[in-house]
Amino acid sequence: MAEVKGRLRRSLSRWASSEDMDAKELKDHTVKAGCCPIAEAADRERVELRGSLRTVTLRPRGGVPALEAELYDGSGVITLVWLGRRRIAGIEPGRAVKVEGRVGTQDKMRIMYNPRYELRY
Repeated sequence: MAEVKGRLRRSLSRWASSEDMDAKELKDHTVKAGCCPIAEAADRERVELRGSLRTVTLRPRGGVPALEAELYDGSGVITLVWLGRRRIAGIEPGRAVKVEGRVGTQDKMRIMYNPRYELRY
């Protein structure tokens, strides 16, 4: 039993450290690109952010279609919302993007409406 627990602990440790490495790599790419880390982006300020899209969903807001995407850069997460859009070519989970816009907060979540975006490879 102790051997099984030891193997499980080692597996979890390797998994956690690989996630830490991914987060560190994303943060490094953000800084090298001259973008602001999400965690350091000030509210109501215009910023450039870079990261990877985790999720993309269609969620109506006030009767208007809205495409929402969750951007992660290793330091934090922000929700990107394009009002009036049902789909944007290239905006899909796992895609690297650079966005520019004004950061806000809604229901204690970081949010950016209608950001300019650039698909990254």
